[in-house]
Amino acid sequence: MIDLHIAGWRAWAPGLDSAEDWQSWARSPWTPEEGDEQPDCSFLPAMQRRRLSRMARIALHAAWPLCGDDEQLPLVSASRHGETTRTYAILGDVADGQPLSPTHFGLSVHNAIAGQWSILRGQRGESTAIAGEADTFEHAMLEAAILIEQGAPAVIVVLAEECPPAAYAGWIDDVPFSYAVALRVGAGRNDAALAARWRLSLASTTETAAKTDWPFALDFVRALHAPAGPLVHTWKTRQWIWQPNP
Repeated sequence: MIDLHIAGWRAWAPGLDSAEDWQSWARSPWTPEEGDEQPDCSFLPAMQRRRLSRMARIALHAAWPLCGDDEQLPLVSASRHGETTRTYAILGDVADGQPLSPTHFGLSVHNAIAGQWSILRGQRGESTAIAGEADTFEHAMLEAAILIEQGAPAVIVVLAEECPPAAYAGWIDDVPFSYAVALRVGAGRNDAALAARWRLSLASTTETAAKTDWPFALDFVRALHAPAGPLVHTWKTRQWIWQPNP
């Protein structure tokens, strides 16, 4: 059992960026129309922005404001599927016998976003890249709790998924639209109004998990708007229980 202090959060999806957008979505969720929309990441110089994939832009846009310019904080970058669009393009080049771009390959690996965050922000602390199953969100939060236990004042956690190419339709069915959810776990920065405390515990189960409408990270965003009671997230034999902890 661990206690988690959510000192701030941000999220992005097509047509959903502001706190008001997400409050409306939390009251009555819908599936945004997927297209080429992406954040402009205007906080970065143009040369640096051009190197970012759409998924990297989504993740950095959500996480960037949660860390102050004068702070050195660990980052946990999580994604179940990673850079599917970029990887699919690389596989297409292989199939066509085209030469591969070392830059494209280097930016397709699972820790690429964590590396770009470190370089662009001048962060010299720990960074972790996590790829799990449908409970990747919980594993990312456990990693954050460990870093805080080891002395970090706060940890930035960002989970991002991009709607995959159509070729993956038979294998990836848990990304209804591209999104990123970023959380500041631990001490806050003048954002007490956003603070929320949760207690996370793990139990074993033999029950089959029911198919849910939304990835758990998005269900958690809904709960941040109205933490009426516990959340139970079941995956295989793992049952994660999220209890509001005032």
